[in-house]
Amino acid sequence: MKGRLFFFLFALPFFGVGAWMGYSMGADLADACQMRQWVAVQGTLLRGGYETHSGDDSNTYEANAAYTYDFGGQQYTSERVAIASGADNIGDYQQDMGRYLSGARSRGESIVVYVNPDKPSEAIIDRSVRWGLIGFKSIFLFTFGGVGLGLIILVFSAAKDKVPSAAEFGDRPWLANDQWQTAVLKSNSKAAMWGGWAFAAFWNLVSAPLPFVVYSEVTEKNNMPALLGLLFPLVGIGLITWAVKRTLEWRRFGPAPVTLDPFPGSIGGHVGGTIDVTVPYAARASYSLTLTNLHSYMSGSGKDRSRKESAAWQDTQLAHVSSGPKGSRLSFRFDVPQNLSESDADQSVDSYYIWRLKLQAELPGVDIDRDYEIPVYATGENSAQLSEISIDQARGEQQQLDLQVIERLVTMSFAAGGRAMRFPMGRN
Repeated sequence: MKGRLFFFLFALPFFGVGAWMGYSMGADLADACQMRQWVAVQGTLLRGGYETHSGDDSNTYEANAAYTYDFGGQQYTSERVAIASGADNIGDYQQDMGRYLSGARSRGESIVVYVNPDKPSEAIIDRSVRWGLIGFKSIFLFTFGGVGLGLIILVFSAAKDKVPSAAEFGDRPWLANDQWQTAVLKSNSKAAMWGGWAFAAFWNLVSAPLPFVVYSEVTEKNNMPALLGLLFPLVGIGLITWAVKRTLEWRRFGPAPVTLDPFPGSIGGHVGGTIDVTVPYAARASYSLTLTNLHSYMSGSGKDRSRKESAAWQDTQLAHVSSGPKGSRLSFRFDVPQNLSESDADQSVDSYYIWRLKLQAELPGVDIDRDYEIPVYATGENSAQLSEISIDQARGEQQQLDLQVIERLVTMSFAAGGRAMRFPMGRN
C-alpha cells in the first residue's frame, strides 16, 4: 500500500505538468477559434517593441505594446499582443513582432487590431496560432503527462486482486497464467510493435528541441562539442525505423499464433505444434525455430539491480512448411529431455523459469521474428497430431545445416576408426 502511494505521489507532478500544458494548448486554440469572429479596426500605437529576459543559459524575449482604437464611437486602450502571453525563445516570433511594432511606432503608422464585438474592451494585434509554440508545449503534454498518466495507471492496475498461485490449480498449474488457458498462444509481436511506437514517440518528443538548441550553441557561441546533442535525434530516427519494421512485419505475417501439441509442452516428452502465417506457401522458404529453457532473475543491488537471463537448455530446428488455411503452416517438434525446470506461471517474483520459442526467417522483403512464451511442464506427453514424416524431413534438413556450420569451423576427414577434426588457428 505504501509503495503504491509513493508512486502515485511521484506521478502526480508529472501528470500535473502535462495537464497544465494540455489546458494551455486547448485555451490557445479555443481563443484563436473565437477570435476569428472579432472585427478588424485601425489602432494607434502608444509604444511597441520587445524586452529581453536574461537567464543562466539563454535569453527569452517578449513583444509588448500599448495601443488605442475606436469602436462603436468610443475609444479603448489595450496591451494584448498575441494569444499566448509571456516571454519565450521558440523561434524568432517575439523579436520579429517587437521590431514590427517598434518600426510602426517610429514611423507613426497605424496598425490593424482585432476587437471583440461582444466586449469591445478586449482587443489583440495578432490572433494567429503559433504552431511552433503549440508543438513545444505538446512535448511536455506527451512526455510529462504521458509518464505521469502511465505511472498512475500502473499503480491502479497493481491494486487489483492478487494473481492466483499455481498451487490453487492442482495438477494444471499453467492455468494460473491468463495467457495459457488454451493450446493457441499469441506472440509478443503486437505488444512490441506498439511499445516500439510509444518509446519512439517519447524519445523524439523529448529530443525534438535539441536541433534548435544545438544550432543556437554552434552559430552564436561557436560551441562545436554541442553537435554531440544531434546523436539523440539520430537515435530517435533509428527508433522510428525499428517501429516501422515491426509494423511491416506484423502487417505481412499477421498474428501467427502457435498451437501446441501436446498442451502444455512436455518435459521428458515433446514440445511441438503448428504456426500459421499469412504469407503464400513457398516450398523453398526456410523457417527456423529455437526452443530455450531460461532462468530469469534479478542481479545486483540498489541502482545496479537489473534482470538477467541464463539458458539451461536450448535446441534449434527447421520447421516443416506446408500449405495452410491462411497461407503457410509451419510444423515443428522438439524432443525435450528430463530434469529441466518447468515454466513458472507467476512471473512477478525476482526469480522464475520460462520457456521461450523463437521463430525467425529471412525472406524476400520483410523478415519474420517472433517470440512466444509457452507453458512447458513435466507431463511426459507426446504429440498426437503431427506427421512423423514431416518432422523427420525437417530434422534431416536441420542436420544438413548443422553439418555445413561445422565444416566452416573445422576441417573434417576420415581416419582409422572414425573421423578426424582439425581446428584451424584463429577461428573462434
